[in-house]
Amino acid sequence: MNNLFKYLKKSKLAILFIFILLVIQAYCDLSLPEYTSNMVNVGIQQSGIKDSVPEVIRQSKLDNLLIFADDNEKKSVKENYKKLDKNKENIDKYPALEKEDIYILKDQKTSDKNILNDFFERTLMIDSYLTNEKTAVQIKQKLLENMPNDGALDKVDIYTILKQMPEESINKLLKEVNKELEKMEPSIISQASINLVKAEYEAIGVNTGDIQTNYVIQTGLLMLGIAMISMILTIIVAFLSSKVSASLGQRLRDSVFNKVLNFSSSEFKRYSTASLITRSTNDIQQIQMLTVMLLRVVFYAPIMAIGGVIKVLNTNTSMTWIIAVAVALIFFVVMILFIVAMPKFKLIQKLVDKINLVSREILSGLSVIRAFSREKHEEKRFDKANVDLMKTNLFVNRTMALMMPVMMLIMNLIMVVIVWVGAGYIDTGSMQVGDMMAFMQYTMEIVMSFLMISMVSVVLPRAVVSLNRVNEVITTKNVIVDPKDPKDFIKDKKGYVEFKNVSFRYPDADYDVITDINFTAKPGETTALIGSTGSGKSTVINLIPRFFDTTEGEIFVDGVNIKDVTMHNLRSKIGFVPQKGVLFSGDIKSNIAYGNENASDEEIDKALEISQSKEFVSKLDKGVESPISQGGKNVSGGQRQRLSIARAIATNPEIFIFDDSFSALDFKTDSKLRHDLKTITKDKTVIIVAQRISTIMTAEQIIVLDEGRIVGKGTHKELMKNCETYKQIALSQLSKEEV
Repeated sequence: MNNLFKYLKKSKLAILFIFILLVIQAYCDLSLPEYTSNMVNVGIQQSGIKDSVPEVIRQSKLDNLLIFADDNEKKSVKENYKKLDKNKENIDKYPALEKEDIYILKDQKTSDKNILNDFFERTLMIDSYLTNEKTAVQIKQKLLENMPNDGALDKVDIYTILKQMPEESINKLLKEVNKELEKMEPSIISQASINLVKAEYEAIGVNTGDIQTNYVIQTGLLMLGIAMISMILTIIVAFLSSKVSASLGQRLRDSVFNKVLNFSSSEFKRYSTASLITRSTNDIQQIQMLTVMLLRVVFYAPIMAIGGVIKVLNTNTSMTWIIAVAVALIFFVVMILFIVAMPKFKLIQKLVDKINLVSREILSGLSVIRAFSREKHEEKRFDKANVDLMKTNLFVNRTMALMMPVMMLIMNLIMVVIVWVGAGYIDTGSMQVGDMMAFMQYTMEIVMSFLMISMVSVVLPRAVVSLNRVNEVITTKNVIVDPKDPKDFIKDKKGYVEFKNVSFRYPDADYDVITDINFTAKPGETTALIGSTGSGKSTVINLIPRFFDTTEGEIFVDGVNIKDVTMHNLRSKIGFVPQKGVLFSGDIKSNIAYGNENASDEEIDKALEISQSKEFVSKLDKGVESPISQGGKNVSGGQRQRLSIARAIATNPEIFIFDDSFSALDFKTDSKLRHDLKTITKDKTVIIVAQRISTIMTAEQIIVLDEGRIVGKGTHKELMKNCETYKQIALSQLSKEEV
């Protein structure tokens, strides 16, 4: 995972921006349940009245309530209420203003609002208690017991009596009333006081229906706006996450590609071509999917979970145990599925490699398969790889498919439990309906957050496997590397190749492929290597461009050890033609100019002429602009070889290396090509690996290899006299007259 973060550093600003947007989005999403609660509690149950502080109140009612106020409360009321002017506009709005004064609420501070809310909740309930028909008579009788009464007070309302009473008596009465109020739930007191505010509004002549409608519309529009903001943020986050993920994929593919380009033949043996293709495509795609989920889910889910828990604690702490049980169940299910599925995710990637390998082999060897009528065999081989992958995928998908129904079952059970427990709290008055609905929504958001994290667990195992596979390629230590302090070639020498006591064995091999090789190839001369199959000819020439590095000994080019110069400088001196001609998709011109992008039309034409390619190229409809398919499949093997030779000629190197590059040519073309080649190699070094004696008879130096050792060195005539191995090869290919 550390390597993933390393590649994500380049997108750190975008990731930071995504995180900020997700915080805002989470805030929006967490706000909606609260507004839903307010819509039910305030908008429906409380008729749009937010709290117990009346916006307007009659003077008579206010005077009655102030009887029970302390000095601080009286001061707060005085500062926050003002008397309305008795103009037509106000009278039309508040009809009761015509009969008595009305006070309207100013914009108050938070501290004052809390004081006022506590004051009105308490005093309105006291007022309701005192004015209740049943309790009013009893209280009035108690009050009159300690007062002289000639019968005149019997018809007076209770507040007239209270105003005439001493403060001690009033306080005594308040204590009794407060005892009754303490028996009630705070939520019931709040609801009751709001209903009394509504009654006051109706007494004033305020249309409470309009208050309710306005509140519902305003809250609804606000919720809609928040939902729109959340949607826009979701789209932006999705876009940025996709962009970061795509950039990461590009950087990983670049790293893998550049790493593979620098692979020596030793590193290539560690990985199959099919595996490298899978790692560059399917594996990186899995990492991209993980990155998107990390940015969109792993960042967002914890914010939602933590925010939801905080909101729940502020809503109702008595039901938090329900959330704890839900989260524990989800984690249990996820862990079980994770343990079961994890080994299979590792197997899937290996099976993808396998099916890619089989597919590649079948497609590349299709002609051979048809020639030997092995279609049924290959069908069975492909079907086995395909079925193995299908069965493993089915097992993983079926296992993971269980997650969603189990999660939905847990969520539905949680909802049932919340409704069951919440109904009891509502019945006792300790919770409102809107609060229960908000709690349900917060619980859903918390559970969904953990569910989203669990969904990441579906992608995570396979992505981690893919990440390790990609990282394995990227961190592969190259056996062949450029020196830290590279040297320059000696300018006075051009084309000199010298082998000094060179031995080589493949990694983990028990014996040397070539042993104690010594020879010098000079400019203007042709050095040929010949020997039986497996004698080490190709290995020798592959050491010159450092496709492999020597195990022992040294190789010098232009007087400098090839390990002391950069591979770019070394290979720029070499025109290498492999045994199997390799062409790239494009056209003939682009393939010939592959090693020399600045090659002129004249140079390309000359290369075609020397390589004996001009004749067949000129017959094509588009000439050098004629297309070449992938791998050069639309030209013959001989044409492919000639075009490969033309590519080396167009490069104009100091050293030509031909690895049995004339094997696909007929004798006439071979002879003509070698003759024309002499015209441009007078001052260049030519090294040829050949199987045919006729190809190298004119070489200035022929090196005979047998079981990795030099058994003969000299010209054709010299070797026929003193090298038995060479003589046997020659006699097997040439007639007595040719010899």
